[in-house]
Amino acid sequence: MYTLFRSASAGALLATLPALIISFVIAELFFKWKSFALECLGFLALWFVLDVIFSAVRAVWQRRTGTTPAGAP
Repeated sequence: MYTLFRSASAGALLATLPALIISFVIAELFFKWKSFALECLGFLALWFVLDVIFSAVRAVWQRRTGTTPAGAP
């Protein structure tokens, strides 16, 4: 995990922040599975799915507006 955060850019980490926060709130409010492991896996799966959706929407938005992501060559 430490290596992942060190190798990721600040822009990439900030781009995943909305998906992280939304996933955390949803998991805290709705995941009551009586098992920490299951709730943790559910949170990570939800974070992954939301990040994929946000990334796709961001790519479409940037293509339509003609902008490039921060830090891109």
